[in-house]
Amino acid sequence: MSKYRLGIDVGGTNTDAVVLDNETLEVVAAVKTPTTLDPSEGVIASIDAVLSASGVEPSSIAFAMLGTTHATNAIVERRGLGRVGVLRIAAPATTAVPPLEGWPDALRRAVGNHAHIVSGGLEIDGRPIADLDTGEIRTACRAMRGEVDAVAVVGVFSPIDAFQEEAVASIVVEELGVPVSQSAQLGSLGLLERENATVLNAALIETLRSMAEGLNAALRQRGIDARMYFGQNDGTLMAVDYALQFPVLTIGGGPTNSIRGAAHLSGLTDGLVVDIGGTTTDVGMLVQGFPRQSADAVTLGDVRTNFRMPDILSIGLGGGTIVRSHDSDTGNVVTVGPDSVGYRLTTEARSFGGSTLTATDIAIASGSASIEGIRPVPLRSELVAAARAEILEMLEDAVDRMKTSAAPVPVVLVGGGSIIVDAPLAGVSNIVRPPHHGAANAVGVALGDIAGEAEKLVATGDARKRMREAAADEAIDRAVRAGADPASVETTSIDELPVSYSAGESVRIRARAVGRLRA
Repeated sequence: MSKYRLGIDVGGTNTDAVVLDNETLEVVAAVKTPTTLDPSEGVIASIDAVLSASGVEPSSIAFAMLGTTHATNAIVERRGLGRVGVLRIAAPATTAVPPLEGWPDALRRAVGNHAHIVSGGLEIDGRPIADLDTGEIRTACRAMRGEVDAVAVVGVFSPIDAFQEEAVASIVVEELGVPVSQSAQLGSLGLLERENATVLNAALIETLRSMAEGLNAALRQRGIDARMYFGQNDGTLMAVDYALQFPVLTIGGGPTNSIRGAAHLSGLTDGLVVDIGGTTTDVGMLVQGFPRQSADAVTLGDVRTNFRMPDILSIGLGGGTIVRSHDSDTGNVVTVGPDSVGYRLTTEARSFGGSTLTATDIAIASGSASIEGIRPVPLRSELVAAARAEILEMLEDAVDRMKTSAAPVPVVLVGGGSIIVDAPLAGVSNIVRPPHHGAANAVGVALGDIAGEAEKLVATGDARKRMREAAADEAIDRAVRAGADPASVETTSIDELPVSYSAGESVRIRARAVGRLRA
């Protein structure tokens, strides 16, 4: 019997689901359902809809992949987060700036104020600043007993050598029995940004666990005995157990899934992907079939972090974006967005009987788009022309900001809101709108590569070769732990980056390995 993959992507407006043939990766069926206030309800509805549309037997689905904004929403909305204890291994250094410094008050309250700075930490060359004091660590743990759901362990320059973090983590597990997030496994150099990322990761463990348990129950109720994966923000997958260790890696997965899906559906490996949803447009660069990664620090919920993220530009333009017309001293002015009716499009947009003028109404009224059973509402031609011009100008500006040169580039246009684009774009050589473009995000999360990354820092040239090999081995190990078939994992890149403000020839060595799903 043929085997299939189920891909689900939860967006702000719609939840998309697809069924792919496991061997050919061709789309068997794709559906789009409204995202619900409780995302789990929308996921269940999308599973039922795509099973009905595909006609495949539930028992023939071997893999289920989920891309979700659940973690992002929890941080932005400050809800559903676990209480986190912080153990910074740093005293007597770094005591001037306490953990969670600069966090918004609401987010600080959500994770709790249970931070301790204990003796330890490393110099940039790996020498200890101070030895660990196990009694001090145990005292801090006992002060947090019953007050925290997870603990973040952060050491000064721990990415150079994680032995102190590992020792502290083992004490935490022994004393408290709660999940532990170690900063050396998440971020790069830069103590505060790495600490912030680690605290957010610890706060999201129970959030993602709840989502995983709900999805697993929904699958089992429908007779789907599939291996589950979550999409991560580099365009690859991770098994559930691995995702529960690193839930923060699911953040930014939505746009990344669209880029991967666009590459697969269009056959292009390099260019720009423009994903227009109901609320936002995400623009990303496609490089050899994967999203270009950002070199800048990332701000999540007004907290600065330094873990990897795709280089994505988001603007407030989508199918549900509100269009307004008003008089000014210079005449009638038309504005587009940035606010949107979002998932309420089918009840609030004028074309659907509502009272709000949206970008979708403009597209239908212009004759460039049609929706079965929906008639265009009468609009002034000047209004339609002005709104269309503003929409195109917003897209052209976004494309221009993401390009690396002035030369025209191909654009893959995906997303359910892409019906609002009906004309060529300046700076674009050609626009590709592939089949199933409306569900590119769900296709992307279902594709199934597994990746692992590792980073090392070496201060002398003599150790560089050994550290390159160690970084490659660690990246391969992480890919296998994330769910890759060990026989298929290969090192795809090893990069060396100079370290500023350090003596000698210090470099950061970053390795990446990719493999196929474990059968």
